[in-house]
Amino acid sequence: MKRYLSFLVSASMLLCASCGKNSVETDPSTIPGPRRDLAELLSRLPIGEEQMNEVYDAVETSSSNGYDEEYLMSDLLSAPGSGVGTKASTEYSRPIRALIEEYLATHPAPVTKAGAADAQEYLDMLQSSGMQIYWPYSEDWDGSTAPVITFDPGNGAESNYGFRIGNPDEEILVTEAYAREHPVWVVNSNTDSGYTTLDQYFKGKAIGDEYIFDDDDDEDIRCLYIRDFTMLRHYDPWFAGASEFWCKCGAVSGFRAGTEEELKRYTPEVTDFVVVVKRGELGRRKQFNAVLVSDFTSQLDNLAFLITEDDGGTLTSWKCSASVKIKSKTWGFDIDIPLHQHDDIVWRGQLSAKYFEQNSNKQGRFGDVMVTFALE
Repeated sequence: MKRYLSFLVSASMLLCASCGKNSVETDPSTIPGPRRDLAELLSRLPIGEEQMNEVYDAVETSSSNGYDEEYLMSDLLSAPGSGVGTKASTEYSRPIRALIEEYLATHPAPVTKAGAADAQEYLDMLQSSGMQIYWPYSEDWDGSTAPVITFDPGNGAESNYGFRIGNPDEEILVTEAYAREHPVWVVNSNTDSGYTTLDQYFKGKAIGDEYIFDDDDDEDIRCLYIRDFTMLRHYDPWFAGASEFWCKCGAVSGFRAGTEEELKRYTPEVTDFVVVVKRGELGRRKQFNAVLVSDFTSQLDNLAFLITEDDGGTLTSWKCSASVKIKSKTWGFDIDIPLHQHDDIVWRGQLSAKYFEQNSNKQGRFGDVMVTFALE
């Protein structure tokens, strides 16, 4: 009789759809000048209840798919009301796109990086710019209060001036404390839409896949999971939005070797996935089940574990090792775990099989995050 193991997802499935992060400074259209121009332009539009609901629908959809509270300009112009990962189901009689087009028909367009002032060229720039409307703490919106519109000034700033809708000449000092109490739209640059979050990956899919093991293996088959993840401090200025954490594990899954010769048949695997933690989720447990090692055998001795907060830059790697045991002798595997040059390294090191045995379903601290592992 064969045995079956159902688990959430294999290492290859957890790999992100995009291995890089959109750098906020790679395109001149995403530095503060164009962000400021777009914020001011939006504040001059006759934005009312329908347009506020359009933005709210989009950011809530993005959030429900595991992304930040964001509304990409590319979606605003091509599919009004759509969030990252899901097209809008509502049609809007006068979406913000229409208001922008009407405004540009009677006013000069902001100057783009190419110096153009043509309305269509400006819209084309917005479409490809990577800019977005970010609405922190949108879940607390009362459904009627108009937002103040500001922009990410860059350089790690924590305050900036904002524009009132209908009265952009009145400047308001905007801080995160202000944004907690009043609706604020921030024009900033997208950093996470190229990722496939766990929420998005499992959308519309079955709970797991079945893996079959032969009868001649008498060992109980176990999976190593991450049950939950808690951020203890913010890693980015609030204008930049959520923190994106990569959890990466290097190990040899399903290792069953009895000789040194059999050892050569195995190669280590790197499992990774992204956790997007919004500003309002500071200190809260994010619950999920993510498989790190799909077949955790008693021969697994150490695995390599890395948590980074993604800040882009040149792709590099952490050269590390994992290890297994054959007849009480330990053998090491060299592993290269990718990361980016500007990433904040939250925690990295080796974790032993004994650690997981003794701390299954117990929350532990790794730098400034808390993680609960489960070995089952």
